[in-house]
Amino acid sequence: MEPKKLLWVDDEIELLRSHIIFLSEKGFEVDTVTNGEDAISYVNEKNYDLIFLDEMMAGMGGLETLSRIKAVNPNIPVVMVTKSEEESLMNEAIGGKITDYLTKPVNPSQVLLVCKKILEGKKITGEYAAKDYLQDFNQISQALMGKLDFAEWIDIYLKLVNWDIELDQHSEIGLRQTLNDQKKEANKEFSKFVEQNYQNWLKSPNDIDTPNLTTEITDKYVLNHLKDEHINIFYFVLDCLRLDQWLVMEKHLVDLFNIEKDYYFSILPTATPYSRNSLFSGLYPSEIEKYYPELWQGKNDEERSMNKYEKELLQLLLDRKKLKLRNELKYIKIIDPNVGRSFEQNILSYQGVNLMAVVVNFLDMIAHGRSDSDLLKEIAPDEAAYRSLTNSWFTHSSLLSTFKALSKMKNVKIVITTDHGSIRCLRGAKVLGDKEASTNLRFKYGRNLKVDNKHAIFIKNPKDYNLPSRGITTNYIIAKEDYYFVYPTEYHKYLSHYKDTFQHGGISLEEMILPVITMEPK
Repeated sequence: MEPKKLLWVDDEIELLRSHIIFLSEKGFEVDTVTNGEDAISYVNEKNYDLIFLDEMMAGMGGLETLSRIKAVNPNIPVVMVTKSEEESLMNEAIGGKITDYLTKPVNPSQVLLVCKKILEGKKITGEYAAKDYLQDFNQISQALMGKLDFAEWIDIYLKLVNWDIELDQHSEIGLRQTLNDQKKEANKEFSKFVEQNYQNWLKSPNDIDTPNLTTEITDKYVLNHLKDEHINIFYFVLDCLRLDQWLVMEKHLVDLFNIEKDYYFSILPTATPYSRNSLFSGLYPSEIEKYYPELWQGKNDEERSMNKYEKELLQLLLDRKKLKLRNELKYIKIIDPNVGRSFEQNILSYQGVNLMAVVVNFLDMIAHGRSDSDLLKEIAPDEAAYRSLTNSWFTHSSLLSTFKALSKMKNVKIVITTDHGSIRCLRGAKVLGDKEASTNLRFKYGRNLKVDNKHAIFIKNPKDYNLPSRGITTNYIIAKEDYYFVYPTEYHKYLSHYKDTFQHGGISLEEMILPVITMEPK
């Protein structure tokens, strides 16, 4: 490997000779010049990896030299070295896009540290990331062999998601496939855990071994704040939000809000008509169908037919809890950019609203759109790119602008959650059923459904899972891990078409373990 090339610009360079020798001994190739004009000439003639630049020189000063260096090569790292500790000078240098700042007198260790941080930082952090992940890998693998409770599953999922995001920055260390294999193994064990325990959770909602489920979230995290009569609550439900996507989005908000996070488990199936209606109503799907049949309509479990009455379900929850708002409950569903921009532009008009519920559908649209769009598949070929696409959308979205506007308001509390996540489906599971069976890829209901029990759970009696009966002979099947259902007819065609798509409705860490975020302006 060729040595890294440094240029040191200082009109008293002879006083730094010991530093130059030290860097040479550490394997760096160091050129020196005593003025800005020569520095510009050298940068024009040679490719340098790093420049040390004195701020106060005779003739062309450091800041002017910096400007001209950046005009020649805007990407070259420059470390400003100066005797001055004035904040205004530091601001000017930072504004000129310096990479780092040293105050004289500097010692060789400081200089070496800056060189390593700038030139070898990614490599060094990658090496330590690899070491740390392999340590966590062993701990997670060991834990997966034991009996875990729901809180331990949340901890494992958090570790896996954090490593997902960490490895996005260190693709060069080659551990992505190892992590993917471990996530696959974790989902296999998690599916067993859910299958063994889910019915007990429904029967014993207050048991210490039962996680928070969808039906409890609005009451516990939203309505509970209504006790403070001065607080105005904005309740955002981001459809199809995964934890890794939230962590990418959260980075844009940490300077604006104090943020608290908690986690809950989605009900089954992890699909919008079931989970979101339960989120707003505080009831299981079977209870909604029983008590409010006029609000549980539609034949195909499509969102447009099954999620028409979210505001009404939320109002009924308020009524059952005997909670009276200061003013009328407000609700808006953002289904396209125009609605989002309109909401953002009018956000000030909602600042006195006691409870404002907002559903944002864009992430769900990305997930479904990627299934049918070769362009989106090209833009987001894997989960790392899917996170990057989420970040790109959020960075330029009206939603972020809305949050920024809310951060300037007083007496505001923001609660953000989701109804379900999604999983990248990579394995097909052959399913049999009559022509009336539902068309969903991760869950189905109908008569005479058959599927390998390694790939899905079979629900003979829907009431056992608090699901609508839909008829005496109706059964449900819910996919495990990363499987998706394919009928035998034209099996290979549809197996290929839906492979590597993001779906929801089944049992996986990504679909079931969901964040609940509470934010207050700083």
